[in-house]
Amino acid sequence: MHEIGVGLVGSQFISHIHFEALKRCPAARVVAVASPTEAHVRAFAEQRDIPHWFTDYRKMFERSDIDLVVLGVPNDLHCPIVVDAAAAGKHVVLEKRIALYLAECDRMIAPCREAGVKLMYAEELCFAPKYVRLKQLLEQGAFGKPHLIKQCEKHDGPHSAWFWNVDRSGGGVALDMGCHALQFFRWILSGPQHDRPPRAKSVLAHMGTYVHADKTRGDDEAILIVEFEGDQGDVVGVAEESWAKPGGMDDRAELYGSEGVAYADLLRGNAIHTYSKTGYDYAVEKAGSTKGWTFTIYEEDWNYGFPQEMAHFVDCVLHDRQPIVTGDDGRAVMEIIMAAYASAGQGRRIELPFETDAQRPIDLWRPAPSG
Repeated sequence: MHEIGVGLVGSQFISHIHFEALKRCPAARVVAVASPTEAHVRAFAEQRDIPHWFTDYRKMFERSDIDLVVLGVPNDLHCPIVVDAAAAGKHVVLEKRIALYLAECDRMIAPCREAGVKLMYAEELCFAPKYVRLKQLLEQGAFGKPHLIKQCEKHDGPHSAWFWNVDRSGGGVALDMGCHALQFFRWILSGPQHDRPPRAKSVLAHMGTYVHADKTRGDDEAILIVEFEGDQGDVVGVAEESWAKPGGMDDRAELYGSEGVAYADLLRGNAIHTYSKTGYDYAVEKAGSTKGWTFTIYEEDWNYGFPQEMAHFVDCVLHDRQPIVTGDDGRAVMEIIMAAYASAGQGRRIELPFETDAQRPIDLWRPAPSG
């Protein structure tokens, strides 16, 4: 096998990013795209010269020239589509967040394992060039013994309506963007071979809905404090997440150790500091305006790590290699997220491992109104 045939499931914002990332991968060819709205999926395919389009992803899964499917769909659709992909013998790239709740994670992981297909968890921060370099510095001993890692992701809210609907999404910003930070912590502390992710011992969380209560019952601001059991001693991870911050995307990490410290700004450190009275076409993801002082990003997808991520996943299928982020990582992240919502709901630290039969993270913090 010298080329991997890829099918996209979804035709909205994230699927456009997936397509652009896959275009940079010589071993990948996007064969088809599936999405339920015919006019939209047809236009998506025609604009990108994708040969085939479907309104039923199951029909797309019947194609023998598709080896890998990449899912860019709402959280509540992840589980059934992954199960169908495994039954069709297709490898899967699954966008974060892995599922609505813990039991769904297991319902996806098991059939993929039984079918011998790879379930790969699309956490792009593990491939972002600046964060990859930060991990290398940590492994070289530049900071001595690490004791505190912080990661924040903040903007003014998601781009699609389903994110606001907790019945579909399962929760708010702690779920939507906290999952980035949690896997970032596990990955950066996992060692050079990515084979020793640290055990999370406890989580303490605060959540609130401060700006977007007219749109959602979910949290639009969250702080998660997670204790990890590291090789050199315990490390605290602090995740700061917001859907309430105007002015475009912030994505930053800080690492503190006994012998050093580092600050890594994923976007602004690579941006052009721009002033414009009139405004211009595009500054950065989630920027509401381009007038005045702005940070103009370039090679945005590359800075996030999307092309590198897709190239890695395609290579794993092509050469039967173990991905550095898998469905098991997604489940581990989901366990911490569920515990975080329980912590916010109970106002106390929650020990891990954590088991719950809650159907959505938000039910552990803000249960649906009765009646």
